[in-house]
Amino acid sequence: MLPHRLRYFTMATAPFCQQEVAWLEKHRPREHIALVDIQARDFNAQVYGQEFNAMMGQLHLRDSPGKWYIGMDASRALYAVLGYRRLVRFSCLPGVHSIMNAGYRFFARRRIWLGQWWEKRQTKC
Repeated sequence: MLPHRLRYFTMATAPFCQQEVAWLEKHRPREHIALVDIQARDFNAQVYGQEFNAMMGQLHLRDSPGKWYIGMDASRALYAVLGYRRLVRFSCLPGVHSIMNAGYRFFARRRIWLGQWWEKRQTKC
């Protein structure tokens, strides 16, 4: 196991994942995050005790003790490691928490379509 605080399971070919990885590279605490490409040929979700389709459907992070963070909770864990603790606390407030979780689920279900739309839009600019 790597000495990182978090393992960030990403799809290297997905447009929004590429954007987030590029954004991560600009952060100093980046060395605390190991990127794992779930679309790599040698990736096996079962090695991590997960189902591949579930990992494709929502963001997954695992901390060094082995605790899983999925969906919006994964985003919160990632932002906390990067130092955005105020944003994380705000996203946990009553009402805001539910809205953020619902927004994430809405995005996650449509991310492939949104990614394709985003790429087309970028090529037009």
